[in-house]
Amino acid sequence: MRTLFQGFIALTLLCSIHVAFAEPDRELVYKLKASIVKVHVITQTGGHGVGTGVVVAKDTVATNCHVLANSNGISISKFGESISPVGMVADWAHDACLLKFQYLELVPVKLASATSLHYGDEVFTIGFPGGPPKPQTIAGKVRALYPFDAGTVVRTDAAFVMGSSGSPTFNQAGELVSLSTFKSPGKRAYFYSIPVEWVQALMQKDSVSTPVPDGTPFWDLPPLERPYWMQVVQPYQNSDWKELEAVSRAWLSQQPGSAEAAFYLASALHGQGQLDAAQQAYQQSVALQPAHIDAWIGLAILAQQKQQTEKLADAENHIRQLDAQAFADLQQRLQENR
Repeated sequence: MRTLFQGFIALTLLCSIHVAFAEPDRELVYKLKASIVKVHVITQTGGHGVGTGVVVAKDTVATNCHVLANSNGISISKFGESISPVGMVADWAHDACLLKFQYLELVPVKLASATSLHYGDEVFTIGFPGGPPKPQTIAGKVRALYPFDAGTVVRTDAAFVMGSSGSPTFNQAGELVSLSTFKSPGKRAYFYSIPVEWVQALMQKDSVSTPVPDGTPFWDLPPLERPYWMQVVQPYQNSDWKELEAVSRAWLSQQPGSAEAAFYLASALHGQGQLDAAQQAYQQSVALQPAHIDAWIGLAILAQQKQQTEKLADAENHIRQLDAQAFADLQQRLQENR
């Protein structure tokens, strides 16, 4: 799993908020693990790379294309056996790939839709972070949703590291919604997954691809060609409020209904001490996305700064309803700032 941003995303002006995750049903996870495979590649230098794949249809495994790129050999392993694909279908721009097999006696998972997700939904991933012999399960929550190229890129708290690329993200019903794909480095990293809709589109195509890329993944394009929700990362991380404001305003001009764009604009204005304008932007964000907990936290901190008792209580009430642990952490931070 390659790191795709230089530097990590931190919660600007906000203190570290710990989120509690519910563990998925053990019987469901046990059943799903039977459909998860480890993907092995032989690199051009003779090295060994590892990723994760999930069976999405008869004789078909989905993973990330960057796991397979420029490899000299590809196989999957399951139950101690190694199997090589007979074909491949690739969408390099979206980093979605399918491996085709003969007589792959593994049961496909059920497919849902990334568009069915909501902020705060509990999800979990199953993969091979660090290359362990058995797949590992990591729980998290949906933190942001980004409409993009006839799909929705999902950001969650379900952390992953090398070996996790291509690992499936499931909703609480055990339905596949996305594939873990890229992250920002650092202790407060953000974790992104590509929508299952891009995988489903590939399932309608013939196996004509090779491990040689015919395009660049959207996350690896030059910075100014990336989607706005990626362009905000560096200025947000570096507290470059002027740049963050410029990118956020450009984003809002193209997507006036984006709660994320409004949140980053609010953060930029907050960082520059423009409290009234920041408050308005935070309120726009939560009006567009009532479960945007980061925007509510921003409103709580700002209300404390402005000594607005009623608005602080309102923000605290929303945060308490969204996440009890986040509310408890916020209370501690607010107390420290008094």
